[in-house]
Amino acid sequence: MIQRLRASYGRLFPLVLKTILADNSSEFAEVTQALKGVETKVYFTHPYSSFERGTNERHNGLIRMFIPKGKAIASVSDDTITYGEHWCNQLPQKNLDYKSPEEYFQEELSRLSA
Repeated sequence: MIQRLRASYGRLFPLVLKTILADNSSEFAEVTQALKGVETKVYFTHPYSSFERGTNERHNGLIRMFIPKGKAIASVSDDTITYGEHWCNQLPQKNLDYKSPEEYFQEELSRLSA
């Protein structure tokens, strides 16, 4: 995934992803290696410390509306996942000055590209 993001953003990668917040799960086992030669910093949270990643936990709660806890993601239709992704990315948020994550991200990308 990191390699695809690096290829997608090219020279803008370290400006788009300044930091990555990871936990100690297997999905992040190789993240530090994948970021060699890039200025992106990786921060690892402590186990059982959900308060260290509040925005992530908020989004996990929103995602659970579409993929209930304990349900295999393979049993969820691609349409449901796509709808949930779109819904979450279009939801205005107070911490983004009431802009949606998609809107805020696009504004930041255009600012970096200028």
